[in-house]
Amino acid sequence: MDQEQLNGAMRSVSINSNGLATNQNGHNGNDETDNARVLGGGGGGGGISFGLSSGNAASKATNAATNAATNAATNAATDAATATETATATANANVNAIQIQTSAAGASAADKKKMVHELCQQLLLTDEQVQELCYRILHEVRRGLAKDTHPKANVKCFVTYVQDLPNGNERGKFLALDLGGTNFRVLLIHLQENNDFQMESRIYAIPQHIMIGSGLQLFDHIAECLSNFMAEHNVYSERLPLGFTFSFPLRQLGLTKGLLETWTKGFDCAGVVNEDVVQLLKDAIARRGDVQIDVCAILNDTTGTLMSCAWKNHNCKIGLIVGTGSNACYVEKVDEAELFDMRDNRKPHVLINTEWGAFGDNGALDFVRTEFDKDIDSHSINPGKQTFEKMISGMYMGELVRLVLAKMTQAGILFNGQGSEVLFTRGLFFTKYVSEIEADEPGTYTNCRLVLEELGLSNATDGDCANVRYICECVSKRAAHLVSAGIATLINKMDEPHVTVGVDGSVYRFHPKFHNLMVEKITQLIKPGISFDLMLSEDGSGRGAALVAAVACREDILNSK
Repeated sequence: MDQEQLNGAMRSVSINSNGLATNQNGHNGNDETDNARVLGGGGGGGGISFGLSSGNAASKATNAATNAATNAATNAATDAATATETATATANANVNAIQIQTSAAGASAADKKKMVHELCQQLLLTDEQVQELCYRILHEVRRGLAKDTHPKANVKCFVTYVQDLPNGNERGKFLALDLGGTNFRVLLIHLQENNDFQMESRIYAIPQHIMIGSGLQLFDHIAECLSNFMAEHNVYSERLPLGFTFSFPLRQLGLTKGLLETWTKGFDCAGVVNEDVVQLLKDAIARRGDVQIDVCAILNDTTGTLMSCAWKNHNCKIGLIVGTGSNACYVEKVDEAELFDMRDNRKPHVLINTEWGAFGDNGALDFVRTEFDKDIDSHSINPGKQTFEKMISGMYMGELVRLVLAKMTQAGILFNGQGSEVLFTRGLFFTKYVSEIEADEPGTYTNCRLVLEELGLSNATDGDCANVRYICECVSKRAAHLVSAGIATLINKMDEPHVTVGVDGSVYRFHPKFHNLMVEKITQLIKPGISFDLMLSEDGSGRGAALVAAVACREDILNSK
């Protein structure tokens, strides 16, 4: 879940069930992706021209100004021996920027629209580029699966040790613990017949002093809340299985064993890194000695998303998150997962957690990255990391739009060159604005004007609003197409006749066009004869965790017979 939305609140909830191309062989031979084909024409993030057609006065002035700025920057970089030359180059660049703004400010609405479309061209992926992305993603997935290349792979493809999906026959009461931010949830789920269930949940805050205290304090706090929850819901004396959703980097060694790689999201509890978090939770429960809980599985929210959907749709073989972050998991053949090491395993498949947010950290995405992507990355808390995620997820989508808006405003193309403090402040164009602006009916700008007013831009013309919407559409369409390239690659690799993709996350859930954009693009990319559908997941990190525990119990019962 998007923990930041909870703002530390404690709430109780009660819910029931009513309420790509045909060739996918990838790149062979060399281990590194750097040797993969590079296509021209897209992203790149090079110098951007605001030029119009030849013969147009605004175009000539714009192109001249852009070229002069580029030349000045080049000269300064090439020969910065004297302070005089550096100062001259800077002065020239400032003059050129003024010239660009002057020419844009005097341009017609049609000319400004053309300037916007030309600048946004770098955000639009060509069919050839999307095809190349599919090849590169497949190449990286295979590197993550292979034992020899896994250590250097960016797409790690971790083995989850989940080998069985729900079949709809799971029954009974199960606990779920969802730890992924400054709050955590405890859930009690009662699985009943006919895909019916009842769910009780509560959110608990984690005080700041515990987030940066000891691991002992953290897990004692969680165990105390588990005990209180069981008492409140009249299951204090029952022995219950628990599924543990742990949304931090985890090196999983078994269904009930996972070592924390590193803390993120503001946590820094001592004595937990490189330790088995399942054992730490078990130890904390044992120290209390008042409740009986069997921790049956540890998983991340992507696995939970797949499991939650598979309970109702047995064709669900892929789980996808497109929210604050982005990740995918899928069902893989055991023979392909070289890191899967379980003695006496007789089952043919295992769930793989791709951790695809890191795709491109080795430069594989450079051929479609823009100046705006590089700006996002350089100002992030983890430069050079999670490259794919930064081009897709809700944490960065609004900021990408803001950077484009700011550049166009400073160039005089938008709002007559008159911006606002909010527009020019990082992080204040929220991703929800993108969804709201794109939800306007064609030719109307009600939501767009409300958003612009929140940004302190109350004098926007209809032309400005149309241009703002186009920029939002370019950023969100690119995100949808990037995700679609990844999903189509997994569908083609699995090579099954029909696959359902379980999807969760705020971007997919709330953006008005994301679903349709994905369906259209995936349809273009999958092999002939394969069909698919996208299914909105219901509470993957909560109900999905309980279902993993339920399936584990089901299998334990079968194995004991």
